[in-house]
Amino acid sequence: MHPIFQGIILGLTLAVTLGPALFSLLQTSIHRGFWAGARFALGISLSDITVLTFCYFGVSQILRNPENQFVAGIIGGSVLIAYGVYTFLHKTPPIQNNNNNDKDEDINIKIKVPKPITHILKGYILNITNPGVWALWVTAMTGISAGYEAKFSAIFYFFIGTLGTVFSTDILKCFIAHKIKNHLKPKSITGLNKFVGILLIIFGIIVIITVFLKSTT
Repeated sequence: MHPIFQGIILGLTLAVTLGPALFSLLQTSIHRGFWAGARFALGISLSDITVLTFCYFGVSQILRNPENQFVAGIIGGSVLIAYGVYTFLHKTPPIQNNNNNDKDEDINIKIKVPKPITHILKGYILNITNPGVWALWVTAMTGISAGYEAKFSAIFYFFIGTLGTVFSTDILKCFIAHKIKNHLKPKSITGLNKFVGILLIIFGIIVIITVFLKSTT
């Protein structure tokens, strides 16, 4: 089987994996619309490419050092907790709708819309600071490199298949979330916001506890 098809299989597996980036991706798509979610997905993909590039050129050796794993885990967990607290406490923004049927000129509502680069950076930072992402790609790069005898072309095609599949499914998730947002009530949106915030905090706490337990064994 061609490496790109093997990569697609891994990508489909990762597409159904739950994680902090997934919940934030759906939240962004519901709150800010399809294109905001797509930009968030782009940020996630760019961070995956960054991690894989570092892994390929040997930076993964640094992360195998227990002390470096501890530091990376504490930083990554803290970022997840901080982002989770912000998400939980942040006032739910109005849902953006592309339909402009209501043209009441007497009502002037100013909605602060984040710049496009903001969503890309959020996706990038949230994903790249997750130690689980590094562990995943370090393991994948090590195994795939050994399986393909470190042939660059085979490794390249494999991860093209993987990342392309993950990004495509992320876009599909954005589209679905965008379509169902009009069926959600304001209270449901607020509840989702707080739910995602709590999940991010839990993910962060788990990461920190995990690295502490590893450092004591």
